[in-house]
Amino acid sequence: QLQLVESGGGLVQPGGSLRLSCAASGFTLEHYGIGWFRQAPGKERELIGAISRRSGFSTYYPDSMKGRFTISRDNAKNTMYLQMNSLKPEDTAVYYCAADPVLHTLVVATTDKDKNPEVWGQGTLVTVSS
Repeated sequence: QLQLVESGGGLVQPGGSLRLSCAASGFTLEHYGIGWFRQAPGKERELIGAISRRSGFSTYYPDSMKGRFTISRDNAKNTMYLQMNSLKPEDTAVYYCAADPVLHTLVVATTDKDKNPEVWGQGTLVTVSS
């Protein structure tokens, strides 16, 4: 069974940093593109960024996400990460990781209803508040 499990969410003060982890099981993460998404209360899910599988290193971050968010992977640990810096209250959301063999599927997952990443995590809540 293909599975992704996020961890590291919680309460953080504005201006703080947080790193989320997403551990894969049942498949080899290095053969997949990986992405992070978030969904704030009352809003649609949005893409934070995505990177390609090992064989072709490409990254994509929407303009609105560039600068404060960094996606990385540790293939030896079969785990991906999301580093978040200078957090703001509007970053409060449930954060999801996802994996798909095709990077494009991750990039358009929130805009093309026919494209759905193969594996999703269950989500972890991040609350930015003082």
